[in-house]
Amino acid sequence: MPLPEHLRDWMLDSDPALRWQVERDLLGTPTPQWQATRARVVTDGFGAALLAQQDPDGQWAGGSFFPAGFFDSDEPDQPGQPWIATTWVLRDLREWGADASALGDTAARLDANSRWDYDDLPYWGGEIDVCINSYTLATGAWLGADVSSLAAWFPEHQLADGGWNCEAEEGRSTRSSFHSTLNALRGMMQYERLTGDTGLRESRRRGEEYLLERRLLYRATTGEPVGEFVSRFVYPNRHRYSALYALDYFREASLWEGRDPDPRLADAIAVVRDARQPDGTWLQTTPLAGRTWFEVDVPEGQPSKWLTLFGTRVLDWWDSVR
Repeated sequence: MPLPEHLRDWMLDSDPALRWQVERDLLGTPTPQWQATRARVVTDGFGAALLAQQDPDGQWAGGSFFPAGFFDSDEPDQPGQPWIATTWVLRDLREWGADASALGDTAARLDANSRWDYDDLPYWGGEIDVCINSYTLATGAWLGADVSSLAAWFPEHQLADGGWNCEAEEGRSTRSSFHSTLNALRGMMQYERLTGDTGLRESRRRGEEYLLERRLLYRATTGEPVGEFVSRFVYPNRHRYSALYALDYFREASLWEGRDPDPRLADAIAVVRDARQPDGTWLQTTPLAGRTWFEVDVPEGQPSKWLTLFGTRVLDWWDSVR
C-alpha cells in the first residue's frame, strides 16, 4: 500500500538511522539511494553522536552492560537502568545500520579490555543472561569477532518448551519468557544473516514455534493474554517484548528464508492494526526509564516515526501475501 504523501514527507524528515529504512522498506527507492542514506548513519545524527562517545579502550561509559561505577552509586535504587554502556550502544548502532568498518578495531579492543559485570567474564564469550548473549552474538558477528562458542550456547540452553528465559540459569524458572525468547531469536537471526552459518536455524525454528503456539499473545496454560506489555509499543524497546516487535522479527525471518507468514500471526496483526491511528501513525507508549546519551524518539502519547516504520512495514508485508 503506497505511503500517503503526508506520512511520506513526515517520515523522510528523519535521522539517517530511520530514513534509510523508510526509503528501503516503505518507499521502495532505488538501492543506491537508500544505501547512500544508510552510509550517513556514521557521519550524521544519532549514529555519529554515539560513535563520538566511545572510550579509548573501545567501550562506552567505561563498562560492558552497566557504566563504570554504577554499583557504587545510588543509581541502582532508581527506576530503570542506564542504557549508555557498551552493549546497548553497539546494539543501537547495529540496528540503525551503521557500517561496521566505521568502528575500526573495536572488536579487538573489547576483547582486550571489556569484561562482564557477571564473574568478570571476557566480553565476546558472553555470560549467563540469554538477552545479553543474544545482543553479543549479533554484535560480534557484525564486528567480525569470533562468537562461534557463544553461538553454541543457545541450543544448549534452550528450555524444554522451546524458548529461553533469562531467569533459568539461576534456577528461578523452568518456563520460557516471551521477552527472552524474542531476543534470542533476533540475535540468532542476525548471526545467521551476518555469517551465513545456518547451524542455529533448527534451534531458532523451535523458538519461533514457542511464540507461534501462543499466537504471540497468549498463555499456553489458560489462553489468556500474557500481559499488557504485548500491546504497549515503545521505542527504543531495549529488551521489551511486544506484538509489534515480534511481528517485525517474523517479517524479517520470512523475507530472509522465503517463507510465507504463518497464519497464527493473525491475532497479533490485528493488535497492531487496531493500534494504528486514523492518520496512519502509531503512538509512543511509556519510554523505558533509565539514563540515555540522548533521546531518539518522542515522549509518551505522541506519534512515533520509529513505531510507524515498524507498524507500516509489518502490515504491508502481511497484506501483500494474504
